[in-house]
Amino acid sequence: MISRLRSLVSAAIAFALVLGLGVGTASAATVEVKLGTDSGMLAFEPNTLNIKAGDTVKFVNNKLAPHNAVFDGHDELSHSDLAFAPGESWEETFTEAGTFDFYCEPHRGAGMVGKVIVE
Repeated sequence: MISRLRSLVSAAIAFALVLGLGVGTASAATVEVKLGTDSGMLAFEPNTLNIKAGDTVKFVNNKLAPHNAVFDGHDELSHSDLAFAPGESWEETFTEAGTFDFYCEPHRGAGMVGKVIVE
């Protein structure tokens, strides 16, 4: 009887360990934003992102260069250098919750603006 009880307890512990290993923390995601649409419009695509704290946004130069991404009040997120070559990219990781508005300096007047919402 004690032997059977030990077996049941061992099985229960093993089961709990297996369940515990299956429940890990979610890994951070990387979301891509195109600078200039495939059809050649002066816009970020997508222009609004909803991400989690710890996620990364990869900005990729697409069409009608030059482009950049400037976040007013957040120099640490801004990339003021202009990207000229198609495929040129950089990444920014968002560690705090909030709403972060950004724009392309050369094309802001044309409406090339975007927003990152971090939960």
